[in-house]
Amino acid sequence: MPSSPAGNTRPVRSNGWRACLLGGAVFAVGMAGTTLPTPLYGHYQEKFGFSELTATVVYAVYAFAVIGVLLLAGNASDAVGRRPVIVSALGWLYAGRLLSGLSAGLLTGAATAYVMELAPRDGAARATLVATAANMGGLGCGPLLAGVLAQYAPWPLYLPFVAHLALVACSVTVVLSLAETVRERRPLSTVRPQRPSLPPRVRSVFGPAATASFVGFALLGVFTSVSPAFLAESLHERDHAVSGAIVAMAFFASIAGQLAVGRIGVSRSLPLGCAALLFGLALLAGALRWDLLPLVVASAIVGGSGQGLAFRAALSAVAAASPADRRAAVISTLFVVAYGGISLPVVGVGVLTGPIGLEGAGLVFIACMTVLVLTAAGYLVRRPVPARA
Repeated sequence: MPSSPAGNTRPVRSNGWRACLLGGAVFAVGMAGTTLPTPLYGHYQEKFGFSELTATVVYAVYAFAVIGVLLLAGNASDAVGRRPVIVSALGWLYAGRLLSGLSAGLLTGAATAYVMELAPRDGAARATLVATAANMGGLGCGPLLAGVLAQYAPWPLYLPFVAHLALVACSVTVVLSLAETVRERRPLSTVRPQRPSLPPRVRSVFGPAATASFVGFALLGVFTSVSPAFLAESLHERDHAVSGAIVAMAFFASIAGQLAVGRIGVSRSLPLGCAALLFGLALLAGALRWDLLPLVVASAIVGGSGQGLAFRAALSAVAAASPADRRAAVISTLFVVAYGGISLPVVGVGVLTGPIGLEGAGLVFIACMTVLVLTAAGYLVRRPVPARA
């Protein structure tokens, strides 16, 4: 997204859409690493003998690391530049699940702002789509790649990570070839831990946008962490490629939802996204209750589409209202809320699985998310997000 002349960032016109798309590809590669282990949890459970609660906590550790980095250093790229932070983030991907969360925390705010700023001056709407599609597309490609390799190639616990490391190495080269967009860089020592805070002009759109983002990411989080176990235990579907494909389907449906925002408009996309999320939750409840694979697939498609509608509209509205020199910090605050949706409800499902089973835990999760999405939808009906976002 272009900045004002007085801001700390500048649009890069010499590269334009080519640079924007290359930045989006790097973003996608980085995010793919965060969901890469999803179809492999069954292998890990067999190898180490841990419970479903442990599996969900392992998943949520990543999200907690993301939140921590967003709070501690989510504004780092506003100070030292987008490229150094993105290269550092890609490097962290070499070191395991917790460090993957640190990587994603650094990458999310910096890469989103970078992709927007690399686009031509009049391309803000399409640049937002590139950024959000790269985020969701990367998250979807991770389990798809790992599932196919785990099912049809040797070394299922190793080969997916080797393949991803090769992509990371290519991505570092790409980032180093792109221009920096932060005009006046400051020393890293000026970066301080930040409380989630919002400029006054952002606050009116942030509440409903963040609530819808929380529910959408919570639905994707449950698909990512719990659906492989549900498919194996309740539906007796143990094909890792199928498991990875269903998880990926939710993220790819999110991209389709994001594409629709351009036609529907931001102000209508948020409430429509909430409605689709509500329908997706209902389909997931039916899948849990009657153990039906078609309802799992339908829930992934409908819920993912709703998440995409709500998420792109939320990001567009929040980014449009943000001052240029605080854009990455505000985007990081939005992602703190979103990743809270990925982590906290997932751990809750894991805790409840022991005493009431996976079906009961899933239904409790669905009831809680339904209340939240109805609250956000009611607010948006009364106070729509401005169409100019």
